[in-house]
Amino acid sequence: MNGLTDFIQGVVRGAIKLLLVLAAAIFVVSLLLAAIVVMLAVSIWSLITGRKPEPVRIFSQFRQSSARFTPGGWPGRSGGRKPGEPAPEIVDVQAHEVPDSPGSDGGKPRAGRPGGGEPMGRVVH
Repeated sequence: MNGLTDFIQGVVRGAIKLLLVLAAAIFVVSLLLAAIVVMLAVSIWSLITGRKPEPVRIFSQFRQSSARFTPGGWPGRSGGRKPGEPAPEIVDVQAHEVPDSPGSDGGKPRAGRPGGGEPMGRVVH
């Protein structure tokens, strides 16, 4: 009797696993089909209106702006430079300390400046 119940449990477990794998496959296929339908709809809409789809436009703007800051970062791009143009020269500068506020004289109010020596005085008034 024990062998019969083990066989039935094995068949039921196999059937449940098969059912779950089949459900997962149907889910993945339906998700891919929905993505294809949305992609086609957006492509047709962009052809009708004559404009690029928004994600394509945003990504192309991202590529253009990032190419300015990372030369050679994107494949096939020259970092915003024309072919044959020399690389820009890098100049190192001497660092110096900048005072907290220009003409700071201990917080005394200056004439013509609202709020006196307070930097936020301009914003509040």
